Amino acid sequence: MKDTLIKAISRQGSDRVFALSGRLTTLLALTLASVWPATLVAEEVVNVYSARHYDTDMALYEEFTRQTGIKVNLIEGGSDALIERIVNEGEFTPADLLITVDAGRLWRASEKNIFQPVESQVMDQRVPANLRDPDGLWFGLSKRVRAIAYNKAAGLPIDVMRYEDLANPALTDSVCMRSSSNIYNLSLMGSIIEAAGEAAAEAWAAGVVKNFARKPQGNDTAQLRAVASGECTITIANTYYLGRMIGSDDPKDNAVTDALTVVFPNQEDRGAHVNISGAGVTRYAPNKGNAIKFLEYLTSNFAQELFAQGNNEYPIIGPTSGPVATLGAFQEDAINAAVLGERQAQAVRVFDRAGWQ
Repeated sequence: MKDTLIKAISRQGSDRVFALSGRLTTLLALTLASVWPATLVAEEVVNVYSARHYDTDMALYEEFTRQTGIKVNLIEGGSDALIERIVNEGEFTPADLLITVDAGRLWRASEKNIFQPVESQVMDQRVPANLRDPDGLWFGLSKRVRAIAYNKAAGLPIDVMRYEDLANPALTDSVCMRSSSNIYNLSLMGSIIEAAGEAAAEAWAAGVVKNFARKPQGNDTAQLRAVASGECTITIANTYYLGRMIGSDDPKDNAVTDALTVVFPNQEDRGAHVNISGAGVTRYAPNKGNAIKFLEYLTSNFAQELFAQGNNEYPIIGPTSGPVATLGAFQEDAINAAVLGERQAQAVRVFDRAGWQ
């Protein structure tokens, strides 16, 4: 009896202690919340690693935060450096989304297993099938075309309507080009291999090398300036470089584009080579849901218009606007952008055998 009574008293005491402890815990939590409310509520974020370095992209991020309340934490860097960083960070990476330029780089990232498949009806509806990874690992966000530009005053000895025409012996000492190691040229070569086969692609590259007016050097802007000045007669450049110079307030830039005639190649067959800027959700994304929301937002009308007007890219959906619209309409090559990466190793070998430095 005595033992039973002691146990009962003990239980009552314990109950009082637990009850008091619970009340103190609740009181403490309420007190802390009133003093430090911001630190107790987890902030909604999305961590973006981006190889795009354009001022207008900041407006994209700010508008996304305004619409959703999700803060965009941005880390910028070179494409290859960011890919390696995510690989090295492994499952501890803070990166939710990788944004980069050129389908070849997106393919490189997918080959390193840093993306995860995304199932999104929004992305499937908005992004054309040829501009996204077949397995949903990455999606195109904007387009740029590799166009031919030649000196308007000098003219050409032949009609140049296709990329293949740049290998014509009539253009000896006329062609300026970037290095073969440039990702844009690797992707272009990948598209030519896909269309014509490796042997024909190599014959083309060797023919272009014979027509070089100078050793490959500089970026696309340097090629356009060289053609406008008469140092060479013809080149290939991405359209957003042209759009940037057309819309420039610098009279020197305007003089360059005024001196050029722009041709969208292969309009009678496969269409002009199109490359993309794109993004994918990382394999270990700590904020996967927010990353998908941000990815979908980048295909919204607002974002697509800003891609076009702010950086002279072609939107993947909607009408073209801004300076590139003055270049006119064109037919584009419809091969899947993933092929540009899959053919990358072949492209390197073809360029090397052709002597394209």
